[in-house]
Amino acid sequence: MNQPLLDAVALRCERGGRLLFDDLSLGLAAGESLQIGGVNGSGKTSLLRILAGLLPADAGEVRRPAAAELLWLGHAPGIAEGLTALENLYSLANLWRPTTPAACLAALAALGLADWADEPCRQLSAGQRRRVALARLHLPAPPRLWLLDEPFTALDAASCTQLEERLRAHCAAGGALVLTSHRELEVLPEGHRLLWLDGGR
Repeated sequence: MNQPLLDAVALRCERGGRLLFDDLSLGLAAGESLQIGGVNGSGKTSLLRILAGLLPADAGEVRRPAAAELLWLGHAPGIAEGLTALENLYSLANLWRPTTPAACLAALAALGLADWADEPCRQLSAGQRRRVALARLHLPAPPRLWLLDEPFTALDAASCTQLEERLRAHCAAGGALVLTSHRELEVLPEGHRLLWLDGGR
């Protein structure tokens, strides 16, 4: 049987005295993807941060891979504006998995950023900064479990299509994915599911 890469049991989350979700359980195995939906304030980002280990749940348990097998991309790109695109990607990538400048250059090139690799990120557009962060998805031997919070933010149509293709390829290669997004995916990965949160209502 395919062992889960992510297993969450009986999660509870309260914020500001309001219950967002309770007794929430989910599992994700290799090749599967889960999209978390819901209106603003329903707890999508809170759930994703709990799954990533960045936020404690009020109750319940999460079993996840080791840090080197988990890739987190938050709603904000997490880019240092004083560093170049290459420096940002190299620094982010080496937090958990060693990589090389050449691999980072290739990942930036895959997203059309080769000509901006040595530009300070303060000079890049919001969409370009988002693509710098997303270039981590194009590095060799990526972590198996991806947790992505609104990854399509600030991307143009062509970049959204390219990102969807990369997400499907990751799952097809045996990876797993959890994402929040207001965007309706045009072509769903195999084993795709939707979890809808209603903010405790």
